[in-house]
Amino acid sequence: MKSRPAYRVFRVVALTVVVIALLAPLLWMVAASFKTNVDIYDTGKALVFSPTIDNYANVLEQANYVQFIGNSLWVAFAATALSLVLGIPAAYSMSRFNMKKSALVVLMARVIPGVSLLVPWYYVFSNLKMVGGFTVLVLSHMFVSLPLVVYIMMGYFDSLPLELEEAALVDGLTHIGAFRRITLPLSIPGVATAGILSFIFSWNNFMFALVLSGADTKTLPVAIFDFVGYASIDWGGLMAAASVVTLPIMVIALFVQKYVVSGLTAGATKG
Repeated sequence: MKSRPAYRVFRVVALTVVVIALLAPLLWMVAASFKTNVDIYDTGKALVFSPTIDNYANVLEQANYVQFIGNSLWVAFAATALSLVLGIPAAYSMSRFNMKKSALVVLMARVIPGVSLLVPWYYVFSNLKMVGGFTVLVLSHMFVSLPLVVYIMMGYFDSLPLELEEAALVDGLTHIGAFRRITLPLSIPGVATAGILSFIFSWNNFMFALVLSGADTKTLPVAIFDFVGYASIDWGGLMAAASVVTLPIMVIALFVQKYVVSGLTAGATKG
């Protein structure tokens, strides 16, 4: 009993340190986005400064960031939709028909570093004259998101009672009908979790977009580098651009975190 107050103090201190360590770079980025380059270099104006929105005006008007936002949304939505359309039936088949070797291949696809696939992908897509278009971006993002969707949905399908589908088969439904009418509606939380995480990963993807995109198909993470020059760096514009990339996805994550957590934990506790 005497150790509980000390443990609580330690827990509060540890959580405070972790929160500060995680939020400090984000807060500095947002604050710097409202400063001029002169104020950013002035340590005396780290906390007290005259805010300006010129950096955001430069990002949204002069740098065509509205187009880049549209590119990121299109690529993320398309890659997520394709990953769900292909991944959900694949995960169901692997779960219900005990396809362990196929599941192992999916797991290996998740752990293989993406950079090891980038060079062969670039070689193949360049020979097909696809580099620089939206198709190659959607496919490359889908190749990363698809194993994630399969991995999440396999665990969720494993947790659903098989007796429900067997009862549907007895009532005259086919395997496809039982999946569509029974299993898929019950797995909506898992589908939502897989879709949200797939969208977030695609939105934040930088490496594939940097190599495979063109001038008109750049996504937001790549467009940030427009503010980095050979001789100087526009820190104000760079921080504003980074805020445009980071803050929307953080807001989405904050609103859907409970659904993501419930979807992930439901796959492990149901049944």
